Amino acid sequence: MLFMVEMLVQIPDSVAPETAEQLKREEKAFSQKLQREGKWPHIWRVVGQYANVSIFDVASNDELHTLLGGLPLFPYMKISVTPLTQHPSAIAAD
Repeated sequence: MLFMVEMLVQIPDSVAPETAEQLKREEKAFSQKLQREGKWPHIWRVVGQYANVSIFDVASNDELHTLLGGLPLFPYMKISVTPLTQHPSAIAAD
């Protein structure tokens, strides 16, 4: 199942800078693991924001929920999820 996931990161000033940097390192490692596994095949930065638009390819809604909840920065994110399906005019196969 494909999902477009929009993530806006909002780390509050109350989080110590060292803690924020550690969370960012953990986030990068976790996201790259998911990318290597093929579960997070696309990630794009949103220009001018601490945000991204990503495509996830997972087996179920529950799997996506679990992956997103496991992101180290999850507590500081506003997330929007849109399920996707093949467009009938697309020339590329699934």
